[in-house]
Amino acid sequence: MASTELHETARAIVADHKGILAADESTGTIKKRFESIGVESTEENRRFYRQLLFATPGMEDAIGGVILYDETIRQSADDGTPFPELLASKGSIPGIKVDTGAHDLAGFPGEKVTEGLDGLRPRLEEYASLGARFAKWRAVITIGEGIPTDACLRANAHALARYASLCQEAGIVPIVEPEVLMDADNTLETCWEVTTRTLHETFDALYELGIDLRSTLLKPNMVISGKGCPEQASSERIAEATVDCFLGVVPAAVPGIVFLSGGQSEVEATENLNAINKLAGPWPLSFSYGRALQASALAAWGGDAANAETAQAAFAHRARMNALAAAGEWSAELEQPVPA
Repeated sequence: MASTELHETARAIVADHKGILAADESTGTIKKRFESIGVESTEENRRFYRQLLFATPGMEDAIGGVILYDETIRQSADDGTPFPELLASKGSIPGIKVDTGAHDLAGFPGEKVTEGLDGLRPRLEEYASLGARFAKWRAVITIGEGIPTDACLRANAHALARYASLCQEAGIVPIVEPEVLMDADNTLETCWEVTTRTLHETFDALYELGIDLRSTLLKPNMVISGKGCPEQASSERIAEATVDCFLGVVPAAVPGIVFLSGGQSEVEATENLNAINKLAGPWPLSFSYGRALQASALAAWGGDAANAETAQAAFAHRARMNALAAAGEWSAELEQPVPA
């Protein structure tokens, strides 16, 4: 695929304040989500739930791309239409999670490195044949006593760059996701420092391997207080710190930044994204949310097909709220209680 097509795909995903639905939960993760609503995680239940989301009327007005999991990209709707084809027909670009998870980084206690490079070239070829036009790889950076180390940041940045190189070779847009976790008790200032270091290492590695940044999307964390920090920063402070950090390290050539929600509640993730877009920058600043797009829909569905329309309404509402936030046009007054 010509570079121009990759540029266009990357831009299309975030065009018109659209964002990404991260529907790439691993089998283990979605099992936990289903257990929280008392639903058994069978292949059919997983298929039905994903179909419910993908077939939501008007979903494509706010969702420019959907990240699928290996099982999901091979599944089909009730009428036999493969999910990637269903999404593409609606104008939402299908993507695929390709890493095989974060594992302990040998010699560095408490730190992780993401695996999945072995055999990635043929897997990307297969995913492209199944309809994937972009991919995702997540690196996990933990804040703690003496960590992250430079070695951990370099190892993860190098893996992200190698993954991105293989994606672009295969005609697939890479989403580069270096996530600084918000699980510790650190301050917003510490998150700013670690996020800055992480992004510096990431872009150094991307440059070193000759990645075309115009054909790459960045999926970072917001600069935010750790969950255990006694002082939780306001959305305005989060926005200021996030945009300040990115202006220093993220090249303007990147066609879009799609934030992860990192365990924020649905409304928090929307409110913070809106505050960030009040300040803006040289890139579209959008969303690539999993739980923050799905929590209400999952609860409304509850495993009962009769609740499908109610669940779709809840998902459509969250998608619409986040598209407004990506334009800096959201307000709390627009939030409506999810129908019972």
